[in-house]
Parts: sequence; structure tokens; C-alpha cells
Amino acid sequence: MDPDGSEQDPEMKKYSSVCVGREEDIKKSERMTAVVHDREVVIFYHRGEYHAMDIRCYHSGGPLHLGEIEEFDGRPCIVCPWHKYKITLATGEGLYQSINPKDPSAKPKWCSKGIKQRIHTVTVDNGNIYVTLSNEPFKCDSDFYATGVFKVIQSSS
Repeated sequence: MDPDGSEQDPEMKKYSSVCVGREEDIKKSERMTAVVHDREVVIFYHRGEYHAMDIRCYHSGGPLHLGEIEEFDGRPCIVCPWHKYKITLATGEGLYQSINPKDPSAKPKWCSKGIKQRIHTVTVDNGNIYVTLSNEPFKCDSDFYATGVFKVIQSSS
């Protein structure tokens, strides 16, 4: 670091907030895409809340920004347009419906596959929307399509 403190640790820089647009724009479209520190994300505005996640579905890299938002078991989810995988907006959990085959009267219930899609933090300041990438240390399935050769937008470096 320079004595004047102007240089930032590169590892910390990729977790700094990035302005991705204006609040009134996302409220009209209810979604937008952005590149935040070389990572493609989609930001949703749904029922008064903002949500951001990796733009490519954890399952097969489907374009989540083209999916529909639906509720499953009271949880808003983005439905991947390719294979209809359901991903909660709030947590990134993959949801599926299961039934007990040994109980013929059982009704299907929604279950979690665990966190599959990396979720990022959205903040609003003075009408601007900011996204901060997740720095959670766990490996997330969506990381596969958000990094390396599967990235749609390749780094200039």
C-alpha cells in the first residue's frame, strides 16, 4: 500500500461495492444485468426488495435474467428458462418437489437442495444501486459458470 493509502489490496477490491444503475430504472424493468469486478450478475426488484445473483444458472449455465419469477412454498424464485430449475431469490437455494413413494396419500412438498446459486448484496444510496460480490468462502455450484472459460464476458487481462 502507498503511504497515502491510495492503493487497495486487489483481493479486497473485488469485494468493494460497484454502482450498477439507477433505482428508477430497475424499478421499471424489475431486473437488470451488470458486470461487477469481472463477474456477471443479474439484479431483480421484486415486491419492494432487491436481489442479486450470478447470471448463469448453477445447473447448466442457463440465462437467469430471461427467467420468470414465481412463488414456490411462499418463496419467490427465479425459474431458469432452460430446464425450469427453481432458485430462491433470497438465499440461492435450489428447490425441488418430492413425495414419499411409500405413502400413497402423501402430497408433494417443496424441499431444498441447499445453496446452489451465489447471492450478492444490493444496497441503494441516493437513488443509485450498488452490488457487492459475495465473499462467502464456500464453493457454490454457480461459480463454475461465473468464472473461467464459461464466462460470457471474458476479462481483458
